[in-house]
Amino acid sequence: MFSPNLLPALLGLASAVSWGAGDFCGGLASKRASAYGVVITSQAVGAAILGALAILFGERLPPVNDLIWGALAGAMGAIGLLALYRGLASGRMGVVAPVSGVVGAAIPVLAGAIFQGLPAALKLVGFGAALAGVWFISRPAEAGAFRAADLGSGLTAGVGFGLFFVLIDQGNDSAVFWPLLAARAASLTLMGGMARFKGEPLVPARSLWPLTALAGALDAGGNAFFVLAARAGRLDVASVLSSLYPASTVLLAWLVLKERLNRWQTVGVLAALAAIVMITV
Repeated sequence: MFSPNLLPALLGLASAVSWGAGDFCGGLASKRASAYGVVITSQAVGAAILGALAILFGERLPPVNDLIWGALAGAMGAIGLLALYRGLASGRMGVVAPVSGVVGAAIPVLAGAIFQGLPAALKLVGFGAALAGVWFISRPAEAGAFRAADLGSGLTAGVGFGLFFVLIDQGNDSAVFWPLLAARAASLTLMGGMARFKGEPLVPARSLWPLTALAGALDAGGNAFFVLAARAGRLDVASVLSSLYPASTVLLAWLVLKERLNRWQTVGVLAALAAIVMITV
């Protein structure tokens, strides 16, 4: 007999894998182009995919309130994504991610405690282990490698992501893809306006289009998996497991960029594995 927590846990982990891989691709593209162009293009690709999925699955348009919640979530998520991409482009891919992951998970955990009540004690311990795992997985080898600018980018990204988690959960009662499409529309409008105001390009160089499109597809997939996880279980469980995405980012940096894993990252992996077990049982 499978645990009722297994499905939301698997969906949350799928979200983490997809988001982490998308952040890795977006971070690579942002090293060679404006973060605005990368975010806008990736968000446009994600919007096209989400719209196609809504039509393919015959999903009905939800109430206007759900679309408004989605749009508000999209605005917060866009701010968080831009801060993350800019942070990843300016420093090591494992410095900014842990801060954004911990802060992004803590906000919906607090919201879940307020609106859904405290989870079981073992899950609370699992939440703590997961947050510690997120931090240690992406901890730089030397303390001096952590810069104040990286901390600021991580905090901004974390607040944006945390509010995205909470707001999109308010709009997913009757639909999955349409509220996410509304989120994409809001983020594209916001990012496009900011790019125009600052004189930033709206698209990266053509050579970066495939990498940017892949980032957008993976980010859209992560969003869809998160919404499904939150619908299948608790918001805090979905958010904490989804926030393990820095593990994917760091592992890809290890495989592709040859960034070496240190002992603290090993501790983080073990903490994350223990957290998954405690949250799932």
